[in-house]
Amino acid sequence: MEVINKHIMQEYLALKIDFCRKQLKQLPNVKLQTFNKYKKPVQKIIVGKHRYLLDSEPGEKYLKIMQYKETLERKLEYYEAVWKSKYKDIPYPECESHKVIRTLFVDKSTKVIMNKAYFDSLKNDANTDHPKPLDYPFNGIYYRSAAEREIAIFYTENDIPFKYEPEVSIKGIPGFIYPDFVIYIPELDNCKFHEHFGMKDSARYLTITNTKYYNYTNAGLVPELDIIFTHDVKEIPFDIRELSYKLNAVICTTMIATKQSPNNQLPAS
Repeated sequence: MEVINKHIMQEYLALKIDFCRKQLKQLPNVKLQTFNKYKKPVQKIIVGKHRYLLDSEPGEKYLKIMQYKETLERKLEYYEAVWKSKYKDIPYPECESHKVIRTLFVDKSTKVIMNKAYFDSLKNDANTDHPKPLDYPFNGIYYRSAAEREIAIFYTENDIPFKYEPEVSIKGIPGFIYPDFVIYIPELDNCKFHEHFGMKDSARYLTITNTKYYNYTNAGLVPELDIIFTHDVKEIPFDIRELSYKLNAVICTTMIATKQSPNNQLPAS
C-alpha cells in the first residue's frame, strides 16, 4: 500500500477511509479467548454472550469476521496516517461509500449488475487467441507490454482487485471480448472496465479502438464512468500518474452520478 503516498488521489483516499469506518461500525464485536479444558488449552470465539469452538460452523464464520476486522483496522490506521501527513482538513464527508448499481447488456435483452458477483464470475487471463510475449511477467501472469504490467502492479499495490483480459460477453458481439482489465472497487461494490491503447499512431489500431468504443457504449457502458481509457505512444509514453488521475475522476463521477438510498447501502462483508 506504499504507493498510496505517491499516486492515490485525495477523493479516493477519503472514500477508502469512509468505507473502512462504516464496515467496522457494522461488524459485530468478536474476540478469541483461550480456556483450559481437562488441563488442555481450548480456543473459543466470543460473540456477545455466545461462545463457539473454532472448528464449529459459527466459530469459523466469526473467526473470518474477526480477521477481516483486523485487516480493516490496519488499513484504516494506514489511510488515516497518509491523510494526516498530506492534508490538514478532515476527509471529505461527501466521499461516502455506497452500493452502485451499474448494468451491462450481455445480450440484446439481458442486463447484469456490475458488482462483486459479476466480477467473481469473470474468467481471469482468458485470452488465448493471441500469444503473449514472455518479457513482462508479474504475479504469475504474462502481460503484453511493460505498461500493462505497470498497471497491474499499480492495482495490486493499491489493493484494487482486477482481472486481466477476462472473458466477457456483451451485446452485439458473438462469442467473447477480452478487455485489458476489469477492476473491482469494493468501496462502491462496482466494476470498471479499463482499456489500455498502445500504437495510437497505427491506422489499424485506431480502427480497433473505435470498434471497442462503439461496442462498449452499445452495451450500455458510459465512457469515463464505466470505462477507463489510457494510452501509450512514442511521443507521449504512458505515465502511471495518468491512471491515478483517471481512476480518481471515474470514482468521483460514479459517486456524483449515483444517489444514496436505503437500497444501496453496502452490506458488512
